[in-house]
Amino acid sequence: MKKRRELANRFQGETLVRKSMKYGSEVLSQVRIAPDLNVVKIGGHGTVDFGSEVLLPLLEEITGLAKTHPMLLVVGGGVRVRHVMDVGIDLGMPTGILSELSGQISKQNAMMVATLLSDCGGVQISPDDIMDIPMLMKMGLIPVMPGTPPYGLFEEPTKGSMIPQHRTDTGAYLAAEVLGAKSCILVKNVDGLFAENPFVNPDADLIADITACELLDLNLDDMVLERKVVELLPSSKNIRAVRVINGHVPGTLTKALAGEDVGTIIRAEQSSLLRPSNI
Repeated sequence: MKKRRELANRFQGETLVRKSMKYGSEVLSQVRIAPDLNVVKIGGHGTVDFGSEVLLPLLEEITGLAKTHPMLLVVGGGVRVRHVMDVGIDLGMPTGILSELSGQISKQNAMMVATLLSDCGGVQISPDDIMDIPMLMKMGLIPVMPGTPPYGLFEEPTKGSMIPQHRTDTGAYLAAEVLGAKSCILVKNVDGLFAENPFVNPDADLIADITACELLDLNLDDMVLERKVVELLPSSKNIRAVRVINGHVPGTLTKALAGEDVGTIIRAEQSSLLRPSNI
C-alpha cells in the first residue's frame, strides 16, 4: 500500500471536516489589520437610487467625518440589481451568473460615489485591493469598494430561491470582519430594523437592540438587512455587532460614529473568548 508523503503539522492526516476537531478554537484574538477603521455600507436601493437629494448630503457628512473617523465605504447595487435578477431568472441563469451580474451594478455605483468624493480623497478600490486599506488610511484617503463579495460564479445555491445570499450587506460585514474593523454600519432608508416592513405597516415596532440569535428566532418574513449577515454574526471574531441607521436623516451617521444609540444594533451572542466590537 502506498504511503502518503506528509509535512509535520497539527493538521497532519486530518480531513478538515471532522466535527470534533477543535484546533484553533482556543485562539483568543486574531490580527486586526485596521482596528481604527469604520466600514460604512451605503445602500444602493436605500440611498444611491434616490439621487443627489439624498446621496450628496450624506457624502458631505462623510467628508467631514473622514478626517477623524477613517472609513471604508462599501456601496450597494439597488434598483438595477432587481432588474438584472428579474431578467436573469426569467432566462434561467444559475445563481453564480446572477451573482456575477449583480456585482457589476455595485461596481458602477462605487465608481459614482468615488467620483463624487474625488476632490476630498475618494478612491475606488476592488475587493482584491482590501489589503491596501491600511496604507490608504495613512494617506488620508477614503476608499470606496463595491459591496458584492467576490464569490461570483462560485456563489452557493440558495434554498428555495435563485437569488444569491451573499450580497452587499454581507460583503460589507465580511470586509469589516477580515480587517478587524472598529465598526460596521449599514446605511439604509429607514430608522432601523422593524418587526414588519414599515413601508407596508407604518405602525410597525422598531427593534432598537437585539442579538442575532433572537432575530433569527423571530423568523421575520422581511428584514432591512440580508439574513446572511445575521446568520454569520454569531461566528464573528472581530465584528461583534452591526448597526443599521437611516442615511436620509442628516447627522445620523455622525451620531453612530460618536457611539450614540441610534438606529438598530444587532449583536452577536456574547462569549468570553471573543473580543466585542467598539461599535
